[in-house]
Amino acid sequence: MKLSIYFKKFFNNSQSSGIILIFCVLISLLIANSSFAEGFQQFLDKEVGTNLFHLNYPVSIWINDGLMAIFFLLVGLEIKRELVEGELSSFKNASLPIFAAIGGMIVPAVIYNTFNSGTEYSNGWGIPMATDIAFSLAIISMLGSKIPSSIKIFLAALAIVDDLGAILVIAIFYTEQIHWTYLLLSLGITVLLFLLNFLKVTKLIFYIIPGIFLWYFLHHSGIHATIAGVLLAFSIPTNESTIETSPLEKLEHKLHFPVSFLIMPIFALANTNITFNSSMIEGLTSTLGMGIICGLVLGKLIGINLFSFIAIKLKLSSLPQNSSWFQMLGVGLLAGIGFTMSIFIALLSFKGKLIIQDEAKFSILVASFVAAILGYVLLNISSKKKIENLD
Repeated sequence: MKLSIYFKKFFNNSQSSGIILIFCVLISLLIANSSFAEGFQQFLDKEVGTNLFHLNYPVSIWINDGLMAIFFLLVGLEIKRELVEGELSSFKNASLPIFAAIGGMIVPAVIYNTFNSGTEYSNGWGIPMATDIAFSLAIISMLGSKIPSSIKIFLAALAIVDDLGAILVIAIFYTEQIHWTYLLLSLGITVLLFLLNFLKVTKLIFYIIPGIFLWYFLHHSGIHATIAGVLLAFSIPTNESTIETSPLEKLEHKLHFPVSFLIMPIFALANTNITFNSSMIEGLTSTLGMGIICGLVLGKLIGINLFSFIAIKLKLSSLPQNSSWFQMLGVGLLAGIGFTMSIFIALLSFKGKLIIQDEAKFSILVASFVAAILGYVLLNISSKKKIENLD
């Protein structure tokens, strides 16, 4: 089945922006370990906005909760399109990322708990459950046409489900207080958005304005506000026609460039500023470090492929089109890029314990780096094997 032109554009843009993204990661690490570190952190902590309606947040919050909601909106639009007319339009294809994501959350948590049960680090079991969707998609996109489009879609869908799972984990286990009034208002806005879809309203402005309010209410409810992007995406109308441009396609077209070349690089700059110290190195061999690294690298690999294998054997799902189990191993490794969401959970898990937070952040960085390299290499080898078989 052919991939939609908009999904191709998305991954082509990501392939081009992948180099920029990695460059921003390196720049951020250099800044964090230079004389500019304090000034850069002060900039990220600087509150911007207005106290009116309680919209005065640090720059880092505007980036991670605001700009990333737009990123989630774009990926959500792509996933919805593939559910309607693409790779995920059959139940067997659509169900596989869900089963894989469940395995990719359970097994890493179990591995972490095996290392840290009964220790001062036990509360961090949610750290290795998360997949960083921005970085994992950027890495796989750098492989270009070497990898079947179905594998890229599978990773995108898997990462979306995984991140939604991580958001639920944060909401249930790591959020100190849920503001139910705001949560109910969010539910009301969500119902309104899908009602507009049902009534066949096609003007994007009638979705964008409620979407902004949805973000606002979710953010104030205590739940990670990026979920607003996914909910908004799934409410926007599309069609199965390849002739008429749908509202969903129009919004995709407008979002590709700013997401790939503005939002993702800013995200990388803001979230990779980790200042190294000697305690971080020691932390790698502690039960905390081993639980995080083994959870992200091995746990994701095992969980995603084990649950995928079971789902396929039970004939509930099928492998992505033109893909192989070898490529699934590569995807399992790329899903081990935890990074931002993992760091966020680490900060919530060990509030006030700065040394433990630093050790956890460094372990996440090392695990994500290892997972990215191994995943990229494995997928690259798989493409060469395919070429050899064709010859």
